[in-house]
Amino acid sequence: MATLGFALCFWAWALLSPLAVTLREELGLTSLQQSLVVATPVIVGSLGRIPAGALTDRLGAKVMFPAVAVLTILPVLFLGFFGDNLAALLIGGFFLGIGGTSFAVGVPFVNAWHPPARRGAALGIFGMGTGGTAVAAFTTLQLANAFGRPAPFVLVAVLLAGYAVLAWFVLRVPPGRAGGARGGNWLSAALHTLAQPVALKLAMLYAIAFGGFVAFSVYLPTYLVNNFGMDKGDGALRMAGFVVVSVVARPVGGWLCDRYSKTLVLASLLIVTGLFALLAALVGAGTTVIVGDNTYPVALEPVGTVAFLGMAAGLGAGAGAVFALVAALVEPARVGAVTGVVGAAGGLGGFVPPLLMGAIYGAFGSYTPGLLLLAVVAVGGGLFTLVGFRKELAATTQ
Repeated sequence: MATLGFALCFWAWALLSPLAVTLREELGLTSLQQSLVVATPVIVGSLGRIPAGALTDRLGAKVMFPAVAVLTILPVLFLGFFGDNLAALLIGGFFLGIGGTSFAVGVPFVNAWHPPARRGAALGIFGMGTGGTAVAAFTTLQLANAFGRPAPFVLVAVLLAGYAVLAWFVLRVPPGRAGGARGGNWLSAALHTLAQPVALKLAMLYAIAFGGFVAFSVYLPTYLVNNFGMDKGDGALRMAGFVVVSVVARPVGGWLCDRYSKTLVLASLLIVTGLFALLAALVGAGTTVIVGDNTYPVALEPVGTVAFLGMAAGLGAGAGAVFALVAALVEPARVGAVTGVVGAAGGLGGFVPPLLMGAIYGAFGSYTPGLLLLAVVAVGGGLFTLVGFRKELAATTQ
């Protein structure tokens, strides 16, 4: 039930991305404005995870999941019927971010239902709810073209309403949380969590792993259309493929962390992701390889496809590995608050790259510097993971 709710809320969260190029053409948006439209839902979806996680520690997912689903319906319908100008898109997109807070509701709920040895895999399976982004990519343009622009928005609103009712009756309070609600000030809990070094370290790594996933799940169609002249529908389907690979890889990262050194697994995944990002940068730059007397282009097909799918697998598995570390290093009573902070960093990590990529493309006509930056950051994050948690891991074994 948690994974289903997360998937539906993420489907809503990603509704604007497949329409980005169409909206740019219809409204005459600049590259930066187009990037802002698809990135704006990430703001509330990211920062809103901090109070959502802290509130889940106190009210429980039985209350929070239906509440998030119902609140997401309002911006979904607003965008479906009134999102025909830049101001409306930005306002509706801002509140559409409420759907992204569902992540901080589900993690503490799932974490409480499983023993420590299985939490990595369990949280990875829950993380597959990010596949709602792929559903949005596969269906939004097709439904809008077949039945009118409001169609995908109306469908999602109906599904969210149905889930809210179902979740209220089906979700149960995890063991050890009698009554489901606990007292305390969620704001003070959130501020206390922000002051914890382990939360900030995990937040930084999740900003790389999940932030990279969010960035490409919303911006990849724009990149493929602008850089390679790809058809809009084909670009949306490629983005869906990226998301599917990342979603499937996520529980693999958690599963590996249940069996091997969590820091070694995460470090390896981030470094490999950086290498694939470097390969993608070479593809985007139109690099050629000289072998003897022959010149071979490093082309989108098949090299670019391998690079982006490799990045998708690395980022997805890396995101799963980060939350395996959360489950190992954070006591269950604080998982919601820490998840809020870490999840917020991940969402914000996805907010900056699309804006940066749009600005770089507008200024230089190239996306290569952005991909190179991702490569450097991912490798740096991997190296930090190897040495950054020695104190916390030592404390958990005492």
